[in-house]
Amino acid sequence: MAPVAHTDHADVVLPPGRDPVAAVLRDDVGRLEHLVPERHRRMSLSPFTFFRATAGLMAADLAATPRSGLLVQACGDAHVSNFGTFATPERRQVFDLNDFDETLSGPWEWDIKRLVTSLVLAAREVQFGDEVGQRCAREAVLEYARLLGELASTDALSVWYRRVELERLLDLATEGSVRRSVVTMAREAQRQTGEKAVRRFTEAHDGQLRLRSDPPFLVPARELVDNEELDLAWEGVRASHADYVASLPDERRRLVERYEIVDLALKVVGVGSVGTRCFVVLLREPGQERPLVLQVKEAGRSVLEPYVGPGPYSHQGERVVQGQRLAQATSDIFLGWCTGPRGHDYYFRQARDMKASMDLSAIRPKVLRSYARLCGNILALAHARSGDRVALSEHVGDGADLGTALARFGVRYADLVAADHAAFVAAVAPGGRPQGG
Repeated sequence: MAPVAHTDHADVVLPPGRDPVAAVLRDDVGRLEHLVPERHRRMSLSPFTFFRATAGLMAADLAATPRSGLLVQACGDAHVSNFGTFATPERRQVFDLNDFDETLSGPWEWDIKRLVTSLVLAAREVQFGDEVGQRCAREAVLEYARLLGELASTDALSVWYRRVELERLLDLATEGSVRRSVVTMAREAQRQTGEKAVRRFTEAHDGQLRLRSDPPFLVPARELVDNEELDLAWEGVRASHADYVASLPDERRRLVERYEIVDLALKVVGVGSVGTRCFVVLLREPGQERPLVLQVKEAGRSVLEPYVGPGPYSHQGERVVQGQRLAQATSDIFLGWCTGPRGHDYYFRQARDMKASMDLSAIRPKVLRSYARLCGNILALAHARSGDRVALSEHVGDGADLGTALARFGVRYADLVAADHAAFVAAVAPGGRPQGG
């Protein structure tokens, strides 16, 4: 592959015949039809929410841009809201990437370009303007480059063990307002426990603890009427659960086998995932009062696959789980995968468990800049774990020129997202369906 100059990364190169509304319609195919209007409503709220739901559209655009040929286990959707805190198996709070639905071996540039664009859009969302957005983008890249340089001279085992725990997060947050924002996020995460998930998702039903009804956002299996559309409704959930248990390492399989399924509900999640088959499962160990709530998400093919080729895993749930384990410093002990009775792939994870991300709606400019640096730090660590950290550091250099180029890219692509969002909103019919869809 021909050498790529840092300045080349500023370019936005679009494929011929690009049609953002048509791309959204194609992405609707296979989703639960009754949830598509809710997906469109959320996408219509702002350019940032539209961006969060269109990782596939950006992947198609990035396929036409220059790249160095250096590959990592790409997140595939590394926007700023997909970083956050969660609990380790040792019950420590860590900060890391937390969404791997699109993960695949791919160009490192695509992750960092998605991050810098999201920072520009986030700055616009709260009326900071592009000067702040560009500065955030540059600082994210500078920190990405700085940590890569450090990790390039570090042995692989030390890189593998490295993670950002809450104490380290507070060390990085030197300014008072930044530390307060981090503490607020951490405290919110500490409230997002399995016990809170039980309180939020369950209620007494016929004298038994069952998943609550809150349609269309949470619909228990007892209320599902169209099982042809719902792979993990009751006729197949037990077989699928056994498939999931078989995917776990032996010691975790022993743990999960102690629990039996009590209830199941269809759940609406995220912006990009609205309309996919996502469930929460309530489990309980016989003779014990404390239940367990797991989330089950449908896993389709990564949006990167058409442009980088398939990965080593034919099962898309396994692709998500193995990619997450490779890129994250520590992962959920309940991660596993299964195949639904009608052939859809799924993966399991624990619901909540000290999960939280920064509230961008009330953030201040210097807090956003510090948060941008933290995201750059985490992305560098993920890429160093899975890619050639020495070659990547040599290509990135000190990050100064690259940061300027990628900040320009972020603004240019954010302008494109704003235009795509406007076109989408103009095409959406009153019922939440684009005209002609």
